Amino acid sequence: MSLFRAETRRLTKRRFTRFLVIGLTVILAAIAVGMFVTNHKNTPETIAAAQARADREYQSAVQQTAKDKTDCQAAQGTANASNWPPNCEGMWEPTPQDFQAEWFMDPMFVFKDQFGNMITTLAAILALMAFVIGASFVGAEWNSGGMMNLLLWRPQRLKVLSTKLGALLVGLTVLTVIYSAIWTGVFALIGNLRGSMDGMTSGAWQSTALTEVRGLALVLVAGAIGFGLASIGRHTAVAMGVAVGVIIVFQFGLGTVLALAKVKFVEAYLVPIWAQAWMAKSVEVFDYESCNFSGGSGCEPDSLTITWPMAGGVLAAVLVLVVGVAMWTMRSRDIT
Repeated sequence: MSLFRAETRRLTKRRFTRFLVIGLTVILAAIAVGMFVTNHKNTPETIAAAQARADREYQSAVQQTAKDKTDCQAAQGTANASNWPPNCEGMWEPTPQDFQAEWFMDPMFVFKDQFGNMITTLAAILALMAFVIGASFVGAEWNSGGMMNLLLWRPQRLKVLSTKLGALLVGLTVLTVIYSAIWTGVFALIGNLRGSMDGMTSGAWQSTALTEVRGLALVLVAGAIGFGLASIGRHTAVAMGVAVGVIIVFQFGLGTVLALAKVKFVEAYLVPIWAQAWMAKSVEVFDYESCNFSGGSGCEPDSLTITWPMAGGVLAAVLVLVVGVAMWTMRSRDIT
């Protein structure tokens, strides 16, 4: 049996991997069921009822505004005049646009507008699972002595470690593609039954597919980083410890320190914004401590746009660094 086939079999036969996949399936099923239950297709009858309610709310607001104006005018020259605007000027005038029928309808799942967020949700959950699977896959080998035994009959260190990583990435690719296809089909069904599929042209489907490809890349990077960290530390707990450290130190500690120091664009120093930019193509962050005044729009804060190529560069740099160090330590350190 080839080394790659042996590693693939070891990955798929591990109970830990199977339990994680089962848990993942349950979580994703719960999300899909929740979206199906909470969304409803708006029929002509429900649209008409919502429009009628919006019209009633508008008429009620018009009557209340007229009453307020009458009370304001009557209060002029009395002690109650201070409760109203001077000379009754600037009082709110309701318009039909202030009362939209959509506000009185049940939520409806619009595939074109909302499925992008669902892809990001799937990618985030799969990436977390990939990190844990990648870390435990090689970490368990180091901790149990399996790596040393394997190198007795395959004394090619880099080939062994790279084959393990290759088997992991192929397995994650297959898993992600399958779940993405099912995820897309399930939400297309929800869109047909509980929402709308309007606007899904060939271009829209192509954009959806590209977003899913970026999600696949995020999953593979997460799995490889988890694998590399566990290999560097030769224990699954090392990767988990680094992950916890990044969350606590960089997300909460660093964020708090930078905010207190009034550093511009604090969010740009935090991990989630880069993953979000990668999935959403671009994200704009603001420095609300700054103010660029203009006569038309008032005070506008400085902004920084993080694009997906920028985010991809950061992900690639981290990937190369972690995997490169893992390969270097595999080659240079003693196997004990």
